Amino acid sequence: MKSITVFCGSSFGHDEIYKSQAILLGQTLAKKKIRLVYGGANVGLMGAIADGALHAGGEVTGVLPKFLQEKEIAHKHLTELILVESMHERKIKMNDLCEGVIALPGGYGTLEELFEMLTWAQLGLHKKPIALLNINGYYDCLTVLTKSMVDNGFLKQVNQDMLLISDDIEDLLNKMSAYKAPEVGKWVTKERL
Repeated sequence: MKSITVFCGSSFGHDEIYKSQAILLGQTLAKKKIRLVYGGANVGLMGAIADGALHAGGEVTGVLPKFLQEKEIAHKHLTELILVESMHERKIKMNDLCEGVIALPGGYGTLEELFEMLTWAQLGLHKKPIALLNINGYYDCLTVLTKSMVDNGFLKQVNQDMLLISDDIEDLLNKMSAYKAPEVGKWVTKERL
């Protein structure tokens, strides 16, 4: 993979491990010559991962809606900052620029971005690996929820298995490199949308 989009919180959370792992992920991507694509902000885990990559000599592309730039949260030292009109346009652009997706801890926005990428994959709109860096067990409850979705007949097992999970950065990147998208479609094709 030459580029990975990372979705994460605009806050640091209550435990220092979230920030330190975000910095480490940024550094790791830079050392592996993988371009970081992220939300373009200088706050919270978003700023931490960008700084980690930049300080390690990596390339970082931020994608930021113009209304957030006006709130003065745009990171000023990125390799590239792309301004877009809306949050939806931001996700489309981030998807276009990457070969895989990682979600770090975050709130509603992070989950919304993650689930849209998963939905697009489920519908066969892309075949990119989608992963959770499960720092400090943050996403344990989400894995319980996705299992419940399968158990109750609202999600196929093959679609639950699309979500790659690890608490170790190297292991997660290895899983992403080895990922093969399921061949099972879900009602629509890219041409029908």
